[in-house]
Amino acid sequence: MLHLRIIAPTDQSAAVADLLADDPGVAHLAVVPGAARQPAGDLILCDVVRESADHLLRQLQDLGVEARGGISADDVELTLSSAAEQAARDAPGHGEDAVVWDEIAAKTGEQTVLTGTFLVLIIVATMIAGIGVLLDQPILIVGAMVVGPEFGPLAALCVALLRRNPRVIGRSIKALVVGFLAAMLGTVLSTWALTAAGLVDRGMLLADRPLTDFIWRPDALSWVVGLLAGVAGMLSLTAKKSGSLVGVLISVTTVPAAANVAVAAAYGVWPEAGGSALQLVINLCAIVLAGMLTLVVQQLWWWRVGRIRRRTARERVTGRR
Repeated sequence: MLHLRIIAPTDQSAAVADLLADDPGVAHLAVVPGAARQPAGDLILCDVVRESADHLLRQLQDLGVEARGGISADDVELTLSSAAEQAARDAPGHGEDAVVWDEIAAKTGEQTVLTGTFLVLIIVATMIAGIGVLLDQPILIVGAMVVGPEFGPLAALCVALLRRNPRVIGRSIKALVVGFLAAMLGTVLSTWALTAAGLVDRGMLLADRPLTDFIWRPDALSWVVGLLAGVAGMLSLTAKKSGSLVGVLISVTTVPAAANVAVAAAYGVWPEAGGSALQLVINLCAIVLAGMLTLVVQQLWWWRVGRIRRRTARERVTGRR
């Protein structure tokens, strides 16, 4: 469930309370008149099942509540209530499948900002992968995949493209481009430094690397894996399954491909650098394409659930009469 805190202007409070009371997915509705000071208005509290949340948030925005008041939502970790159980039974759909679009947009939008933490993580992850490439060590490759923060901007790009938000699209692309360029430059410099220290050499790159040579040899399966990872990643994000997201990060070779580009460029092995760059582009494009298609399917599904909800509401009103 989600816990909603709404500040509604006094002249809108009754309409907001009635809207919430009429939705079968709402429980624990409370109105505290005049409690809000900034902005001034009534404080309205309620719990709502996730399958009803997106529909209610849209209706509240249609009333203009966010323009003169405010709406905030928090996850409810534990609810012991017969009313909440009844709301979950009455609301169409299932909470596990529910998508709260404003929540997803806010969550992914935060990950498009090009922060120092993002740059450090992607540079460190690419450096680790660069060492893993030279040592032909899948363990280091997997570790780099987990550390890499690139899925955040990729998910934000999917959501922004679907919602036609140019500002977030631009920020996502900027984070990805600047992040990967900085990571590859840092890995080139670290490779030169390690070579100068005698810890690695060009021969390690040119030697047979049966465990990691897939990174610079893209094929049709690269598209398949990227598409599947995009579907799983978006579902894990919308369904709040962070454990699944870790598996997605491990399944695609974005950071390792960028690392192989950098290491190969550092040693002047341009064919390998080109193959790795192609692998990187394939994975990024496949994830974005699959992520958008997943969101479209989810949106169509919840439009269908919305029709069921409206029909149920009409039947309830008719029954009252």
